[in-house]
Amino acid sequence: MEGIFITFEGIEGSGKSTVAGRIEKLFREAGYRTVLTRDPGGNEISESIRKIVLNPESDRMNERTELLLYLAGRAQLVEEIIRPALERGKVVLCDRFFDATTAYQGWARGLGEDVVGELNSFAINGLVPHLTLLLDLTVEEGFRRGPHRREAAGTRGRDRLELESEAFHRSVREGYLRIAKREERVVVIDAARTLEDVEREIIGNINARLGVQLK
Repeated sequence: MEGIFITFEGIEGSGKSTVAGRIEKLFREAGYRTVLTRDPGGNEISESIRKIVLNPESDRMNERTELLLYLAGRAQLVEEIIRPALERGKVVLCDRFFDATTAYQGWARGLGEDVVGELNSFAINGLVPHLTLLLDLTVEEGFRRGPHRREAAGTRGRDRLELESEAFHRSVREGYLRIAKREERVVVIDAARTLEDVEREIIGNINARLGVQLK
């Protein structure tokens, strides 16, 4: 494939969605054709799955059902959006990808990283990001910035996963950091700093690792 595939990961409130949008704008300004998407989501089928899996009213959902729904949405996103874009030489930036499933369902839900890894491999059909940026910060800071603040402001209530306990989200963070220790493609970014500092470090990593010249 001739394109570039970058994913953004992190706990709730880490700022990954905001940062992904800013980096996508920089790629466009540098003359690249881009696709900015999210997992689950990005197309009609995957967005429908997203609504089901994140709906607070889906509170009786079994962990295995949750896992399989995420995998189904990802498989559709890969084949309908990401792979075709990469084959056309585009830069694809994705808000979450298979590492999220390893951290949330494999580690925090306790379904097992090996089992989730095998199922992830089936869903992505060989498609692995060139670079994964893990925006890391404490759960307390993430919730102060993210779900709780949005809920207090009345812009959006917390979704089903955001309603999980702080202990659950600490396990998610632990899962992410475990992934970063063993995967060279994953770069841990200290997201507790200013947005400008975070963006500057990300640009440096993208330029150094992918041979591009973002400014």
